[in-house]
Amino acid sequence: QVKLVESGGGLVHTGDSLRLSCVSSGLPFSTYHMAWFRQTPGHEREFVAAIRGPGGVTAYNDRVKGRCTVSRDNARHTVYLEMNNLEAADAAVYYCAADGSQSAFLKRSQRSYQYWGQGTQVTVSS
Repeated sequence: QVKLVESGGGLVHTGDSLRLSCVSSGLPFSTYHMAWFRQTPGHEREFVAAIRGPGGVTAYNDRVKGRCTVSRDNARHTVYLEMNNLEAADAAVYYCAADGSQSAFLKRSQRSYQYWGQGTQVTVSS
């Protein structure tokens, strides 16, 4: 059974930093592209960042580029999202997702990801 478990969310203030983690089990982690999405009430899930299975190649939403870094530790089956200089607009439930297609390209559509975590809430207070 595939399981993705996010952690690290919480209440922070604008300008603060936060690191989210997502631990996976039940899948060959190093072969899966991993991504972070976020969602606010009444809106679709928004792509935040993604990283290729073997690591190295990454992609970011322009809204977070320069403030967020996605990374992974394949030995620990974990993907991270480090967010700096948080803004009110970053407040959302953050989800990690796994894509086993081994595509040459990182996907930005939620429909391209087969497995999802339950989400972790990030609240940003001014």
